[in-house]
Amino acid sequence: MARRLVPGVQIGTAELARYFTFDPQSILAFSRNGRLLGGMAFLFLNDRGHDALLLDEICLTAPETHYLASAGEEVSAIYIWAIAATGRGIAGLGKAAAHLRQLRFRNADCYAQPSTVAGRDIMRATGFEPVPSFQPDLWCYERPWHRQPMRMPGAIIQAGSFADARY
Repeated sequence: MARRLVPGVQIGTAELARYFTFDPQSILAFSRNGRLLGGMAFLFLNDRGHDALLLDEICLTAPETHYLASAGEEVSAIYIWAIAATGRGIAGLGKAAAHLRQLRFRNADCYAQPSTVAGRDIMRATGFEPVPSFQPDLWCYERPWHRQPMRMPGAIIQAGSFADARY
């Protein structure tokens, strides 16, 4: 399904199984009545992987496992490796969001590189924004508790004379 719906996906079953074995939480499948409707694959990056992502020093088509957070290691960033869904499969995004609220992932912002117009539309609709990095066309969803508060301008009071106050 991913090969058909996501341009550039070339990973085979054996490679995908290797990442699934490394971290079973990194691949989600969405189904209804036993029929596959879609899925998502994530790279849960450690600190080294997070830096490598921003500096364009990681091969995203075949990432080395030393960039990935092990089960006992804190997840520094989540890279959405692929989203593929048809029809009602898009409802799986809600389940994926719930999955990423687990304690292990709570402090990690999410990154993605949309490869289709529909992917870019999903990024915008879900609050992702382009982020400056050496990685081309990288988007980030910053967790609400990481966001800087908006700076609100104070009231503008112009100094004048007491005589001006009467008018």
